[in-house]
Amino acid sequence: MTSDHEEVPMLAVTGFATVGLFLALVLSRRVSVLLALTLVPIAAALVAGYGDRLGELIAEGLSTVAPVAIMITFAVLYFSTMIDAGLFDPAVARILRWAGGDPLKITVGTAVLTLLVALDGDGASTFLITVSALLPIYRRLGMRRIVLAGVICLAAGVMNMVPWGGPTARAMAALDLGSAELFLPLLPAMAAGVAWVLVAAYLIGRAERRRLGVITLEVAERPRLTGAARVRFWLNLLLTLLLVAALLAQLAELEVLFVLGFLVALLINRPSWRAQQELLTEHGHNVVLVITMIFAAGVFTGILTGTGMIQAMAESLVALIPASAAGLLPVATAITSMPMSLVFTPDAYYFGIVPVLAETTAALGGDPAAIGRAAILGQMTTGFPLSPLTASTFILVGMSGVDLGEHQRFIFGWAFGTTLVMTAVALLTGVL
Repeated sequence: MTSDHEEVPMLAVTGFATVGLFLALVLSRRVSVLLALTLVPIAAALVAGYGDRLGELIAEGLSTVAPVAIMITFAVLYFSTMIDAGLFDPAVARILRWAGGDPLKITVGTAVLTLLVALDGDGASTFLITVSALLPIYRRLGMRRIVLAGVICLAAGVMNMVPWGGPTARAMAALDLGSAELFLPLLPAMAAGVAWVLVAAYLIGRAERRRLGVITLEVAERPRLTGAARVRFWLNLLLTLLLVAALLAQLAELEVLFVLGFLVALLINRPSWRAQQELLTEHGHNVVLVITMIFAAGVFTGILTGTGMIQAMAESLVALIPASAAGLLPVATAITSMPMSLVFTPDAYYFGIVPVLAETTAALGGDPAAIGRAAILGQMTTGFPLSPLTASTFILVGMSGVDLGEHQRFIFGWAFGTTLVMTAVALLTGVL
């Protein structure tokens, strides 16, 4: 019989091997993300001796992501309905008139719009709104969709630092600290991150301008809406504003709000069953592509969490840190936290690794809050729109029509640069 002392290192080795194989397969594009997310962890569970619990582990993972899958299903259908109804056409026309067919201006505008929309701290709604509004412009100009996904990723990542966003909220809960101790000291670093995102968008957009040139677009004046069409437009706008306000105010669970919003949108725009069938036929494939990945991610995280692999991986990483390096822990945490978002789920990182690192720092005379701030600078902040373990990542790549591995290769360096810039400012301001 294997002792606990022997079992934990073996689970850690199995976990690292599982994640490493998964990332290698995805990045090399040897197999689809769907197969990698499901078959790799299933094989790992069998090797680790959890075959008798495999069904239970998968079911737990699927139940965890089910609310996200429901929300995404109805959110995609809602915004698809609004796009078909022309709700975003005025905004698209205004941006086109301002940009004048200049891919550089479009790219910078993408960053600015995302920074504003992402104030709600929710990646899923940010991606749904920004991709829905901007994808038609990118298609019209012939710009690469990977640029759209990448720039949105950068801007949403920085804004995810807000206290009501995932990383800071988890860090506050894990370390029992308030936003005054964790978030407010990071405001200068966050401002530097925003500036970096705008610079990155400018450079990426300049490359698109060199590739495409400034395109002369005939932006025709939209015919004035009259009668029922005008009423329908204003009802759609009012409904969308109310839905966004409800999302920001968290009046109910996201999936509930989107279900209700979609039902009202159908009544306004497609009241007949035949029109509803046409909508589902036209956009159903987008829904299936995205939620299939969500459920596959549930299999992956369910197995790695339920078997204890993630916890064992966290413990083994902490055990490698020598006591003499405790003073460097905050900086090391900040620099490594972004790549770790590709390996650990946010809950595993903030509730598994961060408390142990903070306790180690405190025992050696350091400030445990510095570990929390360092973790916020990278893990699930600049890394979350890249991580295959985050459901909202699949919203971004799914709606943009971009391959996950291609997205990671394109934007990883820019995202890591965001973490490095913010870490440098955090060091200069003495918060690490």
